[in-house]
Amino acid sequence: MEGIICSYHHLYAISLAPRVTTKIFGSCIRVLCNSNIDKGFKLGKDVSLPVTYIRSSENPLKDIGGNPPSERPILAFFAGGMHGYVRPILLQYWYNKKPDMKIIGPMPRDAEGKAKYREYMKSSKYCICAKGYEVHTPRVVESIYYECVPVIISDNYVPPLFEVLNWEAFALFVSEDDIPNLRDILLSIPEERYIMMQRRLKMVQRYFLWHKIPLKYDLFHMILHSVWHNRVFQVSS
Repeated sequence: MEGIICSYHHLYAISLAPRVTTKIFGSCIRVLCNSNIDKGFKLGKDVSLPVTYIRSSENPLKDIGGNPPSERPILAFFAGGMHGYVRPILLQYWYNKKPDMKIIGPMPRDAEGKAKYREYMKSSKYCICAKGYEVHTPRVVESIYYECVPVIISDNYVPPLFEVLNWEAFALFVSEDDIPNLRDILLSIPEERYIMMQRRLKMVQRYFLWHKIPLKYDLFHMILHSVWHNRVFQVSS
């Protein structure tokens, strides 16, 4: 079954008709949102699919961008539902604890609430991308859209486009066990390093953008590139 490319949003799809699918999945390049190496994601074969919200099909780039570093008074921001076990721990340690840590639960999902959510991201230095039920979260790409350095708290998560991007140049990975030390970790980063990370984030933003008609190097093409890269990698190995 070489050459088959399978796209699934959840690994539990593998359980469907296992006698038939086990052999097929063994030679497939799977494109997965749930890129969890602890649940069978294969580095060098499978492709991490970024989770994105497209707010407007007519104008996918609506509201993209954010404030410059000097106009980001919030150290860290997170808002979202209490899915999984990591987010409740995050709020346990940081909800309403420090004025520069805007760590809250769900926000209203009406137009005003969504606008406020975007404004928080545009006004924060770091955006906390804490896993929910699974390792992936749309906040990773949202952070890139609003030029807020992502702080990924999701052990075993493989970020999208890792084949060609050095994520540590523009994002932070914090262990789930280090949530109590989150503020100290962020404050320990020199301002010069933060500014450089934010600058690099803006440079890679183009690779995560959707367009009504795909453009060279946008997310549509970069996902296909990841599939191509891993196909070549398998052949060469």
